[in-house]
Order: sequence, then C-alpha cells, then structure tokens
Amino acid sequence: MSAQSFSGLYFFGVIWQKEIQLAEKTRGFHLITSEIITGLPPLPEQGLLHIFIKHTSAALTINENADPSVRIDLDQSLNRLIRENESWYTHTFEGSDDMPAHTKSSIVGTNVSIPISKGRLNLGTWQGIYLCEFRNYGGRRRLVLTIYS
Repeated sequence: MSAQSFSGLYFFGVIWQKEIQLAEKTRGFHLITSEIITGLPPLPEQGLLHIFIKHTSAALTINENADPSVRIDLDQSLNRLIRENESWYTHTFEGSDDMPAHTKSSIVGTNVSIPISKGRLNLGTWQGIYLCEFRNYGGRRRLVLTIYS
C-alpha cells in the first residue's frame, strides 16, 4: 500500500473493515469488548480502531469495566434525565421507549475510536467498550469495525 502525503502527514488508508452483528441484548449497558476483539483480525503494531453503530436508538461508549454497578447507575442516570411518556413528544408511534432512545443515542454517540499500540487495543486498565441499548426490544445491533494503520 502506498502512502499519500498531505502537508507532511502521511496517510496509509483503511487496511481492514468488517461489519459484525451483536446478539440481541436487553435494555441497559452491556460490555462488548470481548465480542469486538473476537471480530478483529490480528492487530497491527500501531493504528486506530474505529467502531460505528448503524442504529439511531442505541449507542457506544467506553467506561468502567470492572464493577457491574456502574452499568446500572449509567442506565438509571440516563433514564432519569430523559424520561419516557413525556406529553410533549411527537414521535410516539414506535412505543414509549423510542423517542427517549433516539435522544440518548444522540447524547452518548454512535462511535468510539481506540488506539492500537503494540498489537493490542490501548484501553485503560478499567476501561471497556459498551453497547448502550436504549430500547426494550432493540433487536440485533450492527457495528462497523474499521482499522486504520
């Protein structure tokens, strides 16, 4: 692969991309780090992993991976900030959990990027990758994994 130069910076382009489908998860925050790693090829010595979720009612984030109570508290916090059944919602035909799910997804975000160092994801000691499922029955979620090197 040849490099392209732009103002002294070199870009080598996408070296690998794959779409994966996660098993259906219940509403809440779910550690998916191992599912992501399983879907990856051997990693380059250095680079970047970008993960994008192809949905508008779920999100991705990186947070505490050791204490499961963090997942419960994150879910409860967002549920208290963004409530279901608000009288002013106009997008209501897909259920009481749908519009709050869209709002939560926009706030949390649709993607995360993780550095690759020494052939491994360079996450902090207590960090894990989360699927944030905001629907009661969201179904199987699709992720696009892209490695840049």
